[in-house]
Amino acid sequence: MGTEPEQELTANSHQLTAQKKRDLTRFGLLLGGLLLLNFLGGLFFFRLDLTEDKRYTMSGATKELLTNLKQPVTVTVYLDGDFPPAFRRLEQSVRETLTEMRVYGGSNLHFVFIDPSAAGTEQARNEFYQTLFKKGLTPTNLGANDNGKRTEKIIFPWAVVAAGGKEEKVLLLRGNQAESPEVRLNQSIEGLEYELASAIRRLSPGPRQRIGVVEGHGELTNAEAGDLIGSLSRDYDVFRVSLDKSRPKDLASLSAIIVAKPARAYTEAEKFKLDQFITSGGNALFFVDAMRVNLDSASRGGMLAFPLSLNLEDLLFKYGLRINPDLLLDLNSGVIPLVTGLNGDKPKVEPMPWQFYPLINQFSPHPITRNLDAVYTKFVSSIDTVKAVGIRKTPLMFTSRYTRVLPSPVPVNLNDARLPPDPKLYTAQSKPVGYLLEGRFRSLFANRAAPGTNRFQPDTSPASRPAKVLVISDGDFVRNDLDPKTGRPLRLGFDRLSPTEFANRELVLNAVDYMLDQSGLIAVRGKQITLRPLDKVRVQAERRRWQLLNLAAPLVLLGLFGLVRAWRRKRRYARF
Repeated sequence: MGTEPEQELTANSHQLTAQKKRDLTRFGLLLGGLLLLNFLGGLFFFRLDLTEDKRYTMSGATKELLTNLKQPVTVTVYLDGDFPPAFRRLEQSVRETLTEMRVYGGSNLHFVFIDPSAAGTEQARNEFYQTLFKKGLTPTNLGANDNGKRTEKIIFPWAVVAAGGKEEKVLLLRGNQAESPEVRLNQSIEGLEYELASAIRRLSPGPRQRIGVVEGHGELTNAEAGDLIGSLSRDYDVFRVSLDKSRPKDLASLSAIIVAKPARAYTEAEKFKLDQFITSGGNALFFVDAMRVNLDSASRGGMLAFPLSLNLEDLLFKYGLRINPDLLLDLNSGVIPLVTGLNGDKPKVEPMPWQFYPLINQFSPHPITRNLDAVYTKFVSSIDTVKAVGIRKTPLMFTSRYTRVLPSPVPVNLNDARLPPDPKLYTAQSKPVGYLLEGRFRSLFANRAAPGTNRFQPDTSPASRPAKVLVISDGDFVRNDLDPKTGRPLRLGFDRLSPTEFANRELVLNAVDYMLDQSGLIAVRGKQITLRPLDKVRVQAERRRWQLLNLAAPLVLLGLFGLVRAWRRKRRYARF
């Protein structure tokens, strides 16, 4: 038999051996659990977005688009460098969005960030800038306030998406320019997924839908609608169609019809074809005037504007809308050129505010108009809704709260722009000037004979399908100006007098995408990221305290952790 110390030593040895076995067992179980979780994670892919507004969650349409990529896609982002905090947030959001996209795009999606100002010499930097200019990438000089200091930076908020030998430019800095820089940056971040996914979709091969632009009633010419037709042609096949010559089966091959500023009335037979196209599931965009205005007469002493009859009033009324025979004046307006005097022996021309040209900067939160910049209108009329069973009516755009309504007949004289407007007359509040109608439309010719025939139309057509109709009470909404030197179309929405580019084209493209995009990608425009700004006054007052807390608290916690750990080790192993 051993002595008592030997027995105690042996017992301690057995205890240490048992403890070692338990530790090894726990380590083995932990390692096995991690390996099992890693194996299961490879079999069942999932990601968790714990943010309240789901800012890191890709939509189903985007996931499907990226998962089904059939060719490599490269995204080159020119938003990199030493930015103020607000711009770094945009840069980081672009990086996070592309990183999330790469999860679903896999090896077919690549992205790279380039700093345009990173060249070693000023000459090299300017040469690189010129290369970007030639690509159509214009810089932005955007300012921000950082701790009370004004910071400005020339940036290129662009990305170029390349695939299959083709490229698409993506403007990353969007939003409403009337908002503060912080809000505009937040709006840009909200639209990143849609802008990038739309560019990738345009470069992905697939079937193209057909759009018809109606002609034969004094509608806009190819030059006047050149930018709209060219912009739509990137994604769709666009044709001129004559309702007088087209047969119903010819229209059936179209996915949408655009009626752009007609000047003459439609016949009953043409209206019947339009009605049958819409009630059978075809989509339509109407940009029509309610009043006839002749600017040449208005510049020569004035004129009276009377209602313009297009023989479409009963059709739109049946669908749930009435465009009123009036004109809206708005204190938030565009400008016209007027001769204000002589500069030597030459007339002096200056842009003057013209209340008949409202600038629309109030929109509904619909995907078509969400985060949209201001749009430009000319001689626009108010719109009322009427009862139409099963039709959802969404107002998209409104005049400002300083609006005046002039019922027909309306005197129009360009010389009135020389007089200051009386704000007391602009009390009509905001008026809707654009509507989206959605649903199963009932035919205007239900229980009536088709024009020129004895065939009575049924109360409900068996070919009836849900459709979408956009109505804006301004025919000039989609008309672009022409370059006076070359005669070529300028960008839709560009005003040479301001000079400012408004968002008319973006609204129309969004509307067409909303109507024809079966993947549902346009719904991504409805994504909302809540802006939670800090209280700047409180931040400035408590700045030192929080800085001290951020520096001292980690050190204190680390010291406490070390003391507790040392005490536990001493207590655990002291008896050995």
